[in-house]
Amino acid sequence: MSDFSALLAAEFAPYHALSAKQLAEVEYHFALLTRWNKSLNLTRITNLPDVVRLHYGESLLLGHYLPLGTLRIVDIGSGAGFPGLPVAILRPECQVDLVESHRRKSVFLAEASRDLPNIRVLAQRAEQCAPVYDWMISRAVRPADVLALRLAPNAALLMSADEASNFEGRVIRLPWGKNRVLLMMDVPRGTHSPEGST
Repeated sequence: MSDFSALLAAEFAPYHALSAKQLAEVEYHFALLTRWNKSLNLTRITNLPDVVRLHYGESLLLGHYLPLGTLRIVDIGSGAGFPGLPVAILRPECQVDLVESHRRKSVFLAEASRDLPNIRVLAQRAEQCAPVYDWMISRAVRPADVLALRLAPNAALLMSADEASNFEGRVIRLPWGKNRVLLMMDVPRGTHSPEGST
C-alpha cells in the first residue's frame, strides 16, 4: 500500500473502512491531480498529509454524512473534483454531477472520472443546470451563491465555522484543518430559480 493510501485509510478509519477498490480509485485521482497541477492550477495544497486530510478527508466525510440510499447529487464548482469525486467513490449507489465551467478543469474532471460510471461532468455554469437533484454539495463556492441556485432541497457545504454561523442547519466539526465544518441544511425557499428552470 502506498503512503497516500495508508494515510487516507488511517485518517478515515474512525468513520468508514475504505475498500481496496475505493483506495485505488482515490489514489488514481491523486496521481492525476499531482501531474496536472504542474500545468493547471488545481490546488495550492501539495503537502501529502494536508492533501489527504483537507482534500480527501473532508470530501469523504461529507459523503459519509449524506443520508443512505440512492441520491442525485450535484457538486457546484467542482474544480479539482472536491468534494464530488471522492463522494462518488465512497457512495457508488449515488449519481454525482460535477459542475465546472472552467474548460480545462472540466477536461481534467472527465479524465479523472472516466472509470467511475456514477459521475457525469457538466462543463457549464451551475445556473444552467436543472433543479433535479436531492443534494447540492460544494466547497470552493460562496455558500450563499450555492443556496441561491435552488437545484436541490438540501445542501451539504464545507466551510469555516465563521461562515457557518450565518446559516441555520446541522454543523459538524471536522477533525482536520483549523476551524473547518460541514454544514448540512435545508435550502431556503423563496430564493431565485436558475435560468431556464421551471
